[in-house]
Amino acid sequence: MTGPVAKKDEPAMRVRYSPLGQQFAEVDEILADVRELVASGDFTLGKPVAEFEAMFAALIGTRHAIGVGSGTDALKLSLKALDIGPQDEVITCANTFCATAGAINEVGARPVFIDCDDTFCMDVDRLEAAITPRTKALMPVHLTGEVADMPRIMEIAEAHGLPVVEDGCQSLLGELDGRKVGSWGIAAGFSMHPLKIINVWGDAGIVVTGDDEMNRKLRLLRNHGLKSRDEMEILGYNSRLDSVQAVVGKWVLRRAEDIVEKRIANAAYYDAAFREVPEVRLPPRRNRTRNVYLLYMIFAEDRDRLYQYCLNHGVEAKIHYPIPLYQQEALSHLGYGAGDFPVTDRHARETISFPVDQHLRRAEQDYVIETVRDFYSGKRS
Repeated sequence: MTGPVAKKDEPAMRVRYSPLGQQFAEVDEILADVRELVASGDFTLGKPVAEFEAMFAALIGTRHAIGVGSGTDALKLSLKALDIGPQDEVITCANTFCATAGAINEVGARPVFIDCDDTFCMDVDRLEAAITPRTKALMPVHLTGEVADMPRIMEIAEAHGLPVVEDGCQSLLGELDGRKVGSWGIAAGFSMHPLKIINVWGDAGIVVTGDDEMNRKLRLLRNHGLKSRDEMEILGYNSRLDSVQAVVGKWVLRRAEDIVEKRIANAAYYDAAFREVPEVRLPPRRNRTRNVYLLYMIFAEDRDRLYQYCLNHGVEAKIHYPIPLYQQEALSHLGYGAGDFPVTDRHARETISFPVDQHLRRAEQDYVIETVRDFYSGKRS
């Protein structure tokens, strides 16, 4: 008896990128908690939000966690709490998602980019040269699930008297030398967007900090600057974490370690196979770091044709990011030109991302690997 045979011109298998349909296939437990919330009417900064914040702070190992409306808001409010605004500069990475620069722009400051290295994180060798009298903060990005070189970044920051706000949106539970992302700077922002490691049913974010004054200001900023129902201490924003999303977040957060361990195992499985493909190059795998693989990215020869071949054969690959952030039209006013960040440019040409999530089956991974091998075998013949 034989297995299913693909129809003519149909892929032998389809490997989806997003696991959301599987992750939330069984939601009775969540819905029971949502029904309890509805009955309570505790919709705004309610008990589930406080519980989720306490769980998150414990997970990262920080004193405080403040739930906000999105990962972008988590970064923006952190900068605002540091009184960063117009005429100020914040140094960050040229190869990040647009939200990093967007958060800096929202407080009126200017993003200053430096190039990355092949870990996809900030090239710290270039950091000090970018610091000017207008620099008011550093915002390293822990891209793809990797971890930036925080000991060196913190050393440079302290030498120049600069606060560090970590963009941890892609690296929840990432570690360097046993120390978690979010525990280095004065604050760190995390996202709970549906494509992140801890994801909810829409947009949500959270800031962690060990600083009591940052915690106080962030809680004011997320809720109109109100210190009581009738007293507004400062001008703030409407950026509260919804109680419904906190209910979902609590449910997912309990599974965080398991989610991350499965992603790490899936990445190791890919790595072992792709090391045998001459046309593929793996990013550095450093013993000091715990890469949590929000994205599994590799460098590939003839990337664009490989990408299309994968799509044609049922593998939903992605490219993160085909147009470097510093070359986007919206940031043309910063004055950067093509070629200013050559490593970022090379990554835009060479990287491809494959599904790596906790619901991925070995058979699906084997099909991804087989598809990549077939593409290059065909080119060699």
